[in-house]
Amino acid sequence: MASKGREAEHPSVTLFRQYLRIRTVQPQPDYGAAVAFLEERAHQLGLGCQKVEVAPGRVVTVLTWPGTNPRLSSILLNSHTDVVPVFKEHWSHDPFEAVKDAEGYIYARGAQDMKCVSIQYLEAVRRLKAEGHHFPRTIHMTFVPDEEIGGHQGMELFVQRPEFQALRAGFALDEGVRVTSTGKPGHGSRFIEDTAAEKLHKVLSSILAFREKEKQRLQSNPHMTEGAVTSVNLTKLEGGVAYNVVPASMTASFDFRVAPDVDLKAFEEQLHSWCRAAGEGVTFEFAQKWTEPRMTSTDDSDPWWAAFNGVCKDMNLPLEPKIFPAATDSRYIRAVGVPALGFSPMNRTPVLLHEHDERLHEAVFLRGIDIYTRLLPALASVPALPSDQ
Repeated sequence: MASKGREAEHPSVTLFRQYLRIRTVQPQPDYGAAVAFLEERAHQLGLGCQKVEVAPGRVVTVLTWPGTNPRLSSILLNSHTDVVPVFKEHWSHDPFEAVKDAEGYIYARGAQDMKCVSIQYLEAVRRLKAEGHHFPRTIHMTFVPDEEIGGHQGMELFVQRPEFQALRAGFALDEGVRVTSTGKPGHGSRFIEDTAAEKLHKVLSSILAFREKEKQRLQSNPHMTEGAVTSVNLTKLEGGVAYNVVPASMTASFDFRVAPDVDLKAFEEQLHSWCRAAGEGVTFEFAQKWTEPRMTSTDDSDPWWAAFNGVCKDMNLPLEPKIFPAATDSRYIRAVGVPALGFSPMNRTPVLLHEHDERLHEAVFLRGIDIYTRLLPALASVPALPSDQ
């Protein structure tokens, strides 16, 4: 994928790089600049623009292209505006300069997750409007904050508001456990019994043994994908006040991504049993707890999937539906009864979400606009369904 560096840059690529330079990085994202950018895009495209402040400083921006039949439910194109933190010293280029190298790769935090998709939505709509198209179903584009930190002050609140209900969404494109161990404190020179560290070590061993078992189950079956097993990683350890003081309390945080077919009550009981086995004073709490998993149909009898899959077949884009092991805002959308698919057209691209040197080739980005330009008419033209009444 050689870049045509000597030619003028495609305007969509220029817009993409402009959006990438807006520093919506956690924990202090510049949401004001992002909202202003999106408002300007709405004005240029002749789209409706609604700003819904779901929490102080947390605005969901909704851009709307009205359909010809308001009685039909709408299409919701969702993306998030925030990005995860960076370690600049490990990057080849400044992660917020959107540098394009000689080969055409654009380096920036958010290049894959997921500012590319936001601009692909906008540019696909731009192209379709310029060609004079109109579709029965309304298309809404939502740009939400705080997805990267759980969406609790973003989509989770938005789906509960009347502004979301008013969208009449019919179809949408688009975790953690903390263990606390308490024990006897004392001077670091003594062999103290029943310490917090000893008991926490037992829980760590149980959970990491479970992790190894799930990893082996995944690796032993070539037909199994990551979302079909429960993943877990130790992500945080806390405790202690000084080198020579045995702490009275220590904590460990785990990122669990529970497979959708797991009995959640039995899984929670398993956590309890690991804590009990470690000794007295060992407890756990959920940082996020999702007890009602919902899955979107990928059966050919489903009209939404049929429209989506049909376009991909026509474009010779083979699909392999998978359960995405990472949590996204789609879970909040599904929870209110709206089917949702996660789709990012980035084939033949190394997966660099949240990693150093996150990048996307301009040709892959532009191809994504082509794909959405075909997908949106199909989805926005799905005939009336019983659920539309």
